[in-house]
Amino acid sequence: MIQYQFFPRSLEMSEQMTAIVRCFERIDVKIASEKHTLPSNEVLMHMKPELEKIGFKVEAGKRAEQKIKVAVLFGLNNRIEKYFDADAVSRDGSVVLEIEAGRAVDNFHFLKDIFEASMMSGVDFLVLAVRNRYRSGRDFQKVYAFLETMFVSGRISLPLKGILLVGY
Repeated sequence: MIQYQFFPRSLEMSEQMTAIVRCFERIDVKIASEKHTLPSNEVLMHMKPELEKIGFKVEAGKRAEQKIKVAVLFGLNNRIEKYFDADAVSRDGSVVLEIEAGRAVDNFHFLKDIFEASMMSGVDFLVLAVRNRYRSGRDFQKVYAFLETMFVSGRISLPLKGILLVGY
C-alpha cells in the first residue's frame, strides 16, 4: 500500500506531486515492501516508464554516463564544479526524486538525500521514497516522525519548498 505525506503539512500538494504519487500507486503491486524486498535500483526501474510519462528524466543505470548529475557549485566560465547524482529530475529541474531501500533509515541515508537536494541548484522539492517495511522496522513511519519533528520545531530551515515522503 502506497502511503505519502507532503511537508510542510500546512501546504497542499501540487498537481505535480499528486502525479508522482499516482505513478507509485500504478506500480504498487510490483514494488510493495510488504511483499517484495527489491533494491532501490529495481524500484526505480519499475518507476522509470511512469515517471517519464510525466516528464521526468530518470537514471538509466549505474555507469557515469547513465547517471543524472544535478549542479551544486559553478566555477570558472560557469562550468559545473560540484554536482550530486539524482535518481530522477523533473523536466524543469525543480523536483528531485530519490528512492531508498534498506539504507534509508539504518544508515540515515534519507538525511543525505535531504542535504543533497538542499544543495542542488534550482531544486525546490524533494520526493523521498522509502519502504513501508524493512526487516521488522517501519521505515516510512520513522522518516515521517523525523520530518514532522524537523518541520514543526522550526529549528532547521531548508531552502526546499517541500518534501514529499512516499512509502512503498
